[in-house]
Amino acid sequence: MTLSTETLAGLVRPDSVHKSVYTDPRIFELEMQRIYGQAWIYVGHESQVPATGDYHTTRIGDQDVLMVRAADGQVHVLYNRCPHKGAQVVAEGDGCAGKFFRCPYHAWTFKLDGTHLAAPMKKGFEGTCYDPAHPDFSMRRLARVESYRGFVFASQAADGPDLKAFLGGVATSIDNLCDRSPVGEVEVTGGVFRVLQESNWKVFYENLHDTMHARVTHESSVVAAREEAKEIGEMPFELLIMDGNGEPYEFWEKLELRAYPNGHGYMEGIFDPAAATRDPVSRAHFEALSQVHGEERARAILGMNRHNTVIYGSGSPHTVFQQFRVIRPLAVNRTMVEIQVFRLKGAPEQVFDRALTYANVINSPSSNVMPDDVEVYRRCQEGNGTRGGEWVSLHRYLGTDKALDEGWVSTNGTSELPMRNQFAAWRDYMLAEGSAAQAGAKNEEKNHAAA
Repeated sequence: MTLSTETLAGLVRPDSVHKSVYTDPRIFELEMQRIYGQAWIYVGHESQVPATGDYHTTRIGDQDVLMVRAADGQVHVLYNRCPHKGAQVVAEGDGCAGKFFRCPYHAWTFKLDGTHLAAPMKKGFEGTCYDPAHPDFSMRRLARVESYRGFVFASQAADGPDLKAFLGGVATSIDNLCDRSPVGEVEVTGGVFRVLQESNWKVFYENLHDTMHARVTHESSVVAAREEAKEIGEMPFELLIMDGNGEPYEFWEKLELRAYPNGHGYMEGIFDPAAATRDPVSRAHFEALSQVHGEERARAILGMNRHNTVIYGSGSPHTVFQQFRVIRPLAVNRTMVEIQVFRLKGAPEQVFDRALTYANVINSPSSNVMPDDVEVYRRCQEGNGTRGGEWVSLHRYLGTDKALDEGWVSTNGTSELPMRNQFAAWRDYMLAEGSAAQAGAKNEEKNHAAA
């Protein structure tokens, strides 16, 4: 059954959303077309494809794609499909194609930008419409690809705002992550963690700015950290970052929640100039930045107290500890989260060691923290499958949000402004029936019918 515009519009209220947005497979399929088929989505970082022929595979919505460094030095994003029989050209993961891609099925070959190079036994195509120069016989490129400070995004839609306009206010989070490097550059390194969550992809985005859950959901890890600290007589970094979830509600209320168009936003604490010299690792980092930018600028960079930026549809950069949690929907009730860790080029090695520690203690599948979230997400998915109610509440501090020149800011750090903002964007996407991605799909259907 087709979901009408009226039905979709009625799923989002100012103070709540219908539970079917998390559970209905038909809605999930539409999201793949109208959100992931339209928006700019993070593909990967340029450092993952440093040399000619290097590639990185990933997904944009329900589409397998690969990012590759071509012979001209440019980064391209291609659908991972051979135009002959439709086989995946490269297997999942990272690798190097060498000078060209070669399909493992019938050895069709393609230049690194996807252009058709050769096919065996060409005489078998004589008298047909086979034309190596025609796009139908090449690996198809995504409609648009742009990079912002090394972070590569792609859009399946030929039309729409450019990447910088799409990111809006959250571009400053990428800026701060890069600016923490004395040379202004970062690189993905140290491997990645992958966490499979049995929940809808939107649940994670909501939780990223849900400040009410931390001291409840993570109570066990907070208690464990505090008991261990008491036993050893100190609170080392590994325990400190676990203990942070146990801050009283008054702490969370003081945070500032920013919301921007397209569902983006971030959570930020008060500017903290002491962050630059709080401990030996921070002081070494501060000194390295000061040599390049001077002390005032270095203190401003390290004092930005921003957490869990949301780039809607892509994931969440965390600037302080150089993480990017990449969120990939797999099904209406399954989501893959990939945690990338970045090295700040030119920064002391201890800064990267601290980022790795944070990733292991907080974000890894075997940490004492991440499993708490994953379990609660699963329970949300299961609970919304029951007959216990139809609507999911977004009421906290409704009507108190303050409008900015671009976006909104909360009056209280426990507001559900971010969730309301995300679903406002979701509704706009889902009601945009005239999207370029859909137009392309309709043209494909027409061409097929004509044939």
